[in-house]
Amino acid sequence: MLQVNRTRLIGGVLSEIDVREYGLDDGLRGMEGAKRYQSVVTDSQGHVWFSTNRGLSVVDPARATANPAPALVHIEAVLADGSPFDLRSPMRVSSEKQRTTFRFVGLSLTDPQRVRYRYRLDGFDKGWSEPVATREASYANLGARSFKFRVMACNSDGLWNGSEAAVGFEVEPTLWQTWWFRLACVFCAVLTMLMVYRLRLHRLTRLLSVRFEERLAERTRIAQDLHDTLLQGVLSASMQLHVAADGLPENSPAQPALDRVLQLMGQVIEEGRNTLRGLRSSMDTAHDLTSSFSRIPQELGNQKGADFRVIVEGPPMPLRPAIRDEVYRIGREALLNAFRHSRASNIKVQLEYATNQLRIVVSDDGCGIDRHVLRSGRDGHWGLSGMRERAERIGANLKVLSRTDAGTEIELCVPSHIAFESHTARPAHKWFTGMFRRRTGVAEPGPKKRAG
Repeated sequence: MLQVNRTRLIGGVLSEIDVREYGLDDGLRGMEGAKRYQSVVTDSQGHVWFSTNRGLSVVDPARATANPAPALVHIEAVLADGSPFDLRSPMRVSSEKQRTTFRFVGLSLTDPQRVRYRYRLDGFDKGWSEPVATREASYANLGARSFKFRVMACNSDGLWNGSEAAVGFEVEPTLWQTWWFRLACVFCAVLTMLMVYRLRLHRLTRLLSVRFEERLAERTRIAQDLHDTLLQGVLSASMQLHVAADGLPENSPAQPALDRVLQLMGQVIEEGRNTLRGLRSSMDTAHDLTSSFSRIPQELGNQKGADFRVIVEGPPMPLRPAIRDEVYRIGREALLNAFRHSRASNIKVQLEYATNQLRIVVSDDGCGIDRHVLRSGRDGHWGLSGMRERAERIGANLKVLSRTDAGTEIELCVPSHIAFESHTARPAHKWFTGMFRRRTGVAEPGPKKRAG
């Protein structure tokens, strides 16, 4: 038997609380009507009589009023894999527990069998569950975090007008869910990547060092072969030409031609010797750029009285072998050009070991370089083009600034991660760690002073 709100039924706005179902628990004798001509009648007092398969039942509509009393709900127990918790103390569920169960009960003085429940677990459920008659809810494999279980009940008339019951608890994280374990994993991953990077860098450095040593050995062999064959042959030919020139008469028409040939051969021999010195010194002395650059005037036999200085800024850092050789060759070529062609009275080399780069500046106050030669080079000479090619090959930046009668400045900048074997942060200020003066091939160590 159903009791329905007639007004709301006619208005088409019927809801769950507008329908009341009666059964055996409410006093009906049966749930099935008897097959008679008239099974529902009313008497003069307004009572409604029902003819059922088990007898007559009477209902007094005046007494069939709604039940406004709310249902009381109480959480009886919380269990983790069957083990109960003390509800009076904070609950912490071990991560090893797989199933968490909540048991609750609703109290209704009218009809306890008609009480329904709905619940939700904050932090897991997105909303309330559907109304159920069971007094138990279970959750499995909860993540490591804090939760709050809430439950509410409706009375026999379907009214959810009671207060809810709630209990909070926390699931302990597993070993791999703890913050320190995750931080340790991140640290190990970073350390592994760093070790792989260092190993690969060490391998590449060793490979470059081996290639560099092979390259220097090959240069030494070529220098020895050139000295023993080509240069010795040119010297022998020059000596024979000297003998032939000495045997000619004083007024011989061939004398001027032989003199020009002897002069040209002398220049070729001198340039060949300087080239051989550069090939040998790149292996013997290029480990210390300061000493290597300081010895260049002695190699050239500089007797022109040019004031030569080598200034070092910052603590020297070890250079990669392949880069060290190329830097020395570029600086040597710049100094050779300055001593041979600039007619300068002051020549200076600045070595700057900075945090972010290796910087070398070769400057003089000589006659400068013609702008056409600076842009296109000189026929038969490959000094500037060779320096540019070497700088490009090692990833460096080369600048050549010069004006006629205003001197020349050649600047080479090599990034620190390319130049140095290990580049670490160092103070930004610069120190003059050494100064050497060269005058006609004689070196004097200068006083140390701090750059302003």
